[in-house]
Amino acid sequence: MPESVSRPLRVFLCHSSSDKPTVRELYQKLSAEGWMDVWLDEEKLLPGQDWDYEIDRALDKSDAVIVTLSTDSVSKEGYVQKELRFALDIALEKPEGTIFILPVRLDDCERPRRLRPIQGIDYFPLERRVAAYARLRQSLELRAQALGIVTGAAPSKPGPPPFSTDGSQVRSNREITQVVKHRSTIKFAPGGHVIYTFGEMEFVEVPAGKFMMGSRNQDEPSEDEKPQHTVDIPYDYFMARFPITNAQYAAYVNAKGLIHPVGGWETKRDHPVVNVSWQDAMAYCLWWNDLQRNELPSGVMLRLSTEAEWEKAARGTDGSIYPWGDTFDKNKCNTDEGGKNDTTPVGAYSPQGDSPYGAADMVGNVWEWTHSLFRTYPYEADDGREAEDVSGQHVQRGGSFLGTDQLARAAARYRGDPSFLDFVGFRVVIAPSIPSVESPSLPTSSR
Repeated sequence: MPESVSRPLRVFLCHSSSDKPTVRELYQKLSAEGWMDVWLDEEKLLPGQDWDYEIDRALDKSDAVIVTLSTDSVSKEGYVQKELRFALDIALEKPEGTIFILPVRLDDCERPRRLRPIQGIDYFPLERRVAAYARLRQSLELRAQALGIVTGAAPSKPGPPPFSTDGSQVRSNREITQVVKHRSTIKFAPGGHVIYTFGEMEFVEVPAGKFMMGSRNQDEPSEDEKPQHTVDIPYDYFMARFPITNAQYAAYVNAKGLIHPVGGWETKRDHPVVNVSWQDAMAYCLWWNDLQRNELPSGVMLRLSTEAEWEKAARGTDGSIYPWGDTFDKNKCNTDEGGKNDTTPVGAYSPQGDSPYGAADMVGNVWEWTHSLFRTYPYEADDGREAEDVSGQHVQRGGSFLGTDQLARAAARYRGDPSFLDFVGFRVVIAPSIPSVESPSLPTSSR
């Protein structure tokens, strides 16, 4: 990583005058982060200054250029076209792979030809803006990190701080996130999502905030998925991009002198591991954390995701039925409808089947263990369902290659039975430690 520098990230907002209201809102959000100096003409240009000279000068000094596009701005000659040409010329001087121009569509307009090779962001419709802004912010954070600009000064997201297993508080959600990011190798996935490789494992970031969990009352699915309700996860976390593979699990069993649960796994190295119990998955996480004990901040660990963390990573915030939307598509996941009749390599359906955050294989392929005991809704993290010292059936999510589209819904839940592990694997998450929760013994349910 480059040495830290004590200056903000310089961001230029390129826009049409007709898009001023939306751009002004974007300017205010970016400026409020605290680690960006955002150039907007109405804020930066002073009376008497030469318009052309100052804009060209600001573009030349910028670390990143956000080009806002709308039907109006792309259809006529004007300052947007001029600024874009200048920015593209500057971009040619940057090292290959540098994040510099960030196209942001404000409506369903045709992107200019020279911008089409660059991954963009759709800042519409209105209900999608929160997720779109989060992705834009991720790209700007990556640009800042490449320049050694510290972004940790940004205000922490609201919500109570997580706790470590010994009861001590970690310093802030923002600080935890930055530690993981700064110690990761960073790349972009084919779908444009940011991938963080930490401890030789790929992760995607899921930002703090609320999401819709469960199924609507008028839908047909099991009553176990109802009522649909809002859950607030008050911390950022990093979901593994893929389920744990046979090769990744082999490192664990070899270190512990165990037998691999998949016979002939060497021919399926990049397939998800199966035949794994909840206890096996928990033991893997303990082993991995011991290897990385000096890399993660206090109060943060690799573990199984809670049921809520899993579902948010799978469907996003607005209650989509599948990771990609509300309509099932057998070409986006490995379920019975696709006729594979076996596991497939992780990522085989990426990016077309990815979740809004870039997690792959969230549905289909193999069932995945979560940390949570099976309890009725609404989900409450502190009601005992996350206790580790209580026996009971733990929730499995995602369906498998033998399951139908109904089991591949992001809201579908399954009572984990330790005697039935043929198509069961697991996925991990880097997140705050789960506080110890004392709870009475929980009743178990049969399938």
